[in-house]
Amino acid sequence: MARDSDDTNLPRMDVKITTLADRPELQAALSFPDNWPEFILADPVGRAFFGQLNDVFPEFTIVATNPAGAVVAVGHSVPFALRQPERAGLPPGGWDEVLLWAFRDRRLGTGPDTVSAIDVTVHTDWLGHGLSALMLAAMRENARSRGFAELVAPVRPTGKHLEPATAMAEYAFRTRPSDGLPADPWLRTHVRAGGVIDSIAPCSMTVAGPLAQWRAWTGLPFDTPGPVIVPGALVPVHCMPDADAAVYTEPNVWVRHALS
Repeated sequence: MARDSDDTNLPRMDVKITTLADRPELQAALSFPDNWPEFILADPVGRAFFGQLNDVFPEFTIVATNPAGAVVAVGHSVPFALRQPERAGLPPGGWDEVLLWAFRDRRLGTGPDTVSAIDVTVHTDWLGHGLSALMLAAMRENARSRGFAELVAPVRPTGKHLEPATAMAEYAFRTRPSDGLPADPWLRTHVRAGGVIDSIAPCSMTVAGPLAQWRAWTGLPFDTPGPVIVPGALVPVHCMPDADAAVYTEPNVWVRHALS
């Protein structure tokens, strides 16, 4: 998950990148304006675990500060045990499931063998400076320096919301004729960094709520049964007026980064 441009021709900021474990005094500054859709923040797994990442995994929380010392970007990742007998590869539950695995492994003392990116969030004032690519590179290096051979990422493609009716399996593997790189900017950033698109996580995040809540989140009427196109959503939201509920099931794209 990320919000930024991958344009390598954009001017780079003079930033300092570190982990929260190395600079715990920055924790209070890690909440800043961003442009995530409001409904995304209602994912129940995210609500349960995302707020704990800074405290539980500070050594996997990457922070970027500008020359004035202000935090301009933060990226979270988590270590987890992918190569367990009961875990047959990267989970179709994507972002939600890898968070559940990471916290479960931590609680049970299961040794991790892989790191998963969770998000890269850039301050709205600093979008367009290529910070997402810098944060991804730092996340890769941090995992490598801690002895991990692979970083994985349940990627939320930044351009997919413009094509909500397109199947993610079609969109994710679309490439540019000019260079064969992914057409989507954030997927392209991952591939440029050395990542390989692995598979689709069809139910990476699920947000369900009463119609009044969806109306408050989106400003849309939500009075007709069936799919509803919602700004910022990667696929349509399914509206069920008879049940007074709507459900959004977001697909993401698993990308694997070999670090050796």
